[in-house]
Amino acid sequence: MFVEPSPHFGALQSIVDELFEDRPRDHEVRRLDAVLAAEASDLPDDLREVVELLPAGIYTRQRLCDQMNSIIGGHAWGQIYGTVE
Repeated sequence: MFVEPSPHFGALQSIVDELFEDRPRDHEVRRLDAVLAAEASDLPDDLREVVELLPAGIYTRQRLCDQMNSIIGGHAWGQIYGTVE
């Protein structure tokens, strides 16, 4: 079954890239940083929900991606919105 990607496909990847752009590999961001970046990007409700469901804490890029991909997978939105790396 083919699922057509959303026009917002890859939007979360852009948020992750922005949060870690020109930063050292071990750079960390707070959940609040991700929430604010998502709000500033005017994401659709589904994608804002992904970010809002992140547990409180501090994230390396890998941990943030793992958490987001887990939420995306739990909602079966990978084909619609894409995953992050």
